[in-house]
Amino acid sequence: MTYIDVFNGDADGLCALQQLRLSHPVDSELITGVKRDITLLQQVRAEPGDIVTVLDIGLDQNRDALVKLLDMGVQVHYFDHHFAGDIPPHTNLHQHINLSAETCTSAIVNESLNGQFAIWAIVGAYGDNLAAVAEQIAAPLNLSTEQLALLHELGECLNYNAYGETQDDLYFKPAELSMRMRAYADPFVFMREDTVFATLRAGYAEDMAKAAMLQPAHQTAGGAVFILPDEVWSRRVSGVYSNDLASNHPNRAHAILSHNSAGDYTVSVRAPMVNKTGADTLCRQFPSGGGRKGAAGINHLPAASLPLFYEQFNLAYPG
Repeated sequence: MTYIDVFNGDADGLCALQQLRLSHPVDSELITGVKRDITLLQQVRAEPGDIVTVLDIGLDQNRDALVKLLDMGVQVHYFDHHFAGDIPPHTNLHQHINLSAETCTSAIVNESLNGQFAIWAIVGAYGDNLAAVAEQIAAPLNLSTEQLALLHELGECLNYNAYGETQDDLYFKPAELSMRMRAYADPFVFMREDTVFATLRAGYAEDMAKAAMLQPAHQTAGGAVFILPDEVWSRRVSGVYSNDLASNHPNRAHAILSHNSAGDYTVSVRAPMVNKTGADTLCRQFPSGGGRKGAAGINHLPAASLPLFYEQFNLAYPG
């Protein structure tokens, strides 16, 4: 029997897997990628009786590969909070899917483990820009303000590392990062003993300083669209810059467009913090679009479709 862990390479996927493997240690094959690699189940090569654990990637966009695995006798444990569509009623599927805008995969895993490694769930929730969820999980742990601030920063740094067109854009490949985290039940010890945090913290500060100089390319009463320059730092910063804008302008929707190698765009959308709805609906109007109500994206937006995106963005968030 082979164990295969399939997970989003962002903070939420990493911290969800971290909790599970601290609780249930196994030698597993890791399948992951950059934040935008969301059809990961297509990469799974499993045999009947194998156990596949899926974390933080949408079921709807992995449906065909999932059904194939289930029908061949693979046990699939699915933890997620993205749009799922119809969930296959299959005896081999053990799903923990919650589409609420006020949860994330790390929080879902934390609940399934009865808070066994809640401190890593806090990191994942902060990385997913769900501070209220993180602080709710943290409440029983009596952490200081300084400790919460460090966990918040670690979550942001892990999330920052996931954004790029390919894994070569990242400071650390997510599979490597997961294995470096694996030995640490305590994220504070991880931050002290491993160089990951210091490296990402410095890169994050440098890239965000560049992003802070940008002005909107398109703006309405209800939202703002930013187009990042065609540079590696832009691809790295796209997601965390979206979260930063959302936190600093909670009444406004945001879209961040990064150039890709095809001469088109990758899009990251954040709904207003005061009303976390509509991001997934907006992005699913375009091929390769998906996500959740509060935060979604489009993997490939043709440059010719930019005026249409502006139009649909205005309709989704008129102000």
